[in-house]
Amino acid sequence: MLSRPISVCVIVENLPVPLDRRVWQEARTLRETGYRVSVICPKGRGFEQSRETREGIEIYRHPVWEASGPLGYLLEYAWALAAEFYLALKVYARTRFRILHACNPPDTIFLIGLFFKLLGVRFIFDHHDLNPELFEAKFSKRGFFYRLVCLAERLTFRTADVSIATNESYREVALTRGGLPPERVFVVRSCPELKNIHRGPARPELKEGKSYLVVYVGVMGPQDGLDLLLEAIEHIVKRSDKLRGSGQALQSEVSDLSSPRDDTLFVLIGAGTELARLKALAAAKGLESVVRFTGRIPDDALAAHLSTADVCVAPDPRNPMNDKSTMNKILEYMACGRPVVLFDLTEGRRSAADAALYARPNDPVDFAEQILKLLDSESLRRQLGEIGHKRIQESLNWEMEKKALLAAYERALR
Repeated sequence: MLSRPISVCVIVENLPVPLDRRVWQEARTLRETGYRVSVICPKGRGFEQSRETREGIEIYRHPVWEASGPLGYLLEYAWALAAEFYLALKVYARTRFRILHACNPPDTIFLIGLFFKLLGVRFIFDHHDLNPELFEAKFSKRGFFYRLVCLAERLTFRTADVSIATNESYREVALTRGGLPPERVFVVRSCPELKNIHRGPARPELKEGKSYLVVYVGVMGPQDGLDLLLEAIEHIVKRSDKLRGSGQALQSEVSDLSSPRDDTLFVLIGAGTELARLKALAAAKGLESVVRFTGRIPDDALAAHLSTADVCVAPDPRNPMNDKSTMNKILEYMACGRPVVLFDLTEGRRSAADAALYARPNDPVDFAEQILKLLDSESLRRQLGEIGHKRIQESLNWEMEKKALLAAYERALR
């Protein structure tokens, strides 16, 4: 514990707190260590209060809206930046914080950091997303706005006294593109807290009379691969050899093509800008009887689905962003002892290792075949689930990662 509280202000724009689990874990760890923690974040459904205190953490929320398109994002971020700056001034007047901890996206909060550095405040950049790669994944092009995103990333790294990376790939970006020395970059992975892992009894009614349950949990945006997942589901249900992923001409070997399969329910949990379109796409493919979209659901309902699932999936396609990013859903699946199917991505393998089956990148037919391998083998499902659960218990958990977070703060204060 600290001898006297040091005030910290955390700014996150992507999700409200405590819905953003990584930011909430960090805030709670800092508070438990003795820091006085204030968090600035957007409002969201269930989190409409402008000001509240939870577990000793002071939370300030501002209105926000979701935009689409480069110009829309520019306006959204400009509004959010103004709201965050106003609230940061308000927090500083109350607490005289010594550290400003900024979580991207977007890479614009450095502008607030520059102002407060004039007052002696240290700036920590918590690198959640590779925004240049994210821009390409969303819009499939470069241009003026792309160059603007790259400039914002460079200036964020130059402003940072310390950078926190979510994995080794992000650390390499901080060292190369960011130009930071190794001693100022700390890897703090987004991992489950052991005390919050609840593997309850299976709830057979969640399968709606089917034999098997396959679950997806996560955001539903243009870069998250739900289109590919629906193609894979169509293949499983219709057993068609005509599907191909992303224009691939490679012939996939498929067993028993003539036999349709309707013994599996696919539940897709989460929300995002693509949700309405994905529902329409599933209906157009004739998958309404086997696919359920739940939207966001409470934690106890999520735990029930994960405890009941036979297989969990992460259909994030290979692109420069996803290949270097750690998908939190994979670790959540492993924490619940569920076997995972994902495309073969660099950081995906580093997370799951032998707890998953890997499909050829962006090939929905091969993704479907890996799901079928697991559905057809209870012993393989059990084996992979146990491997994943053990990895979480022994290494990939927040109790291990919080040490690196506190070391980053000690470095910033020095």
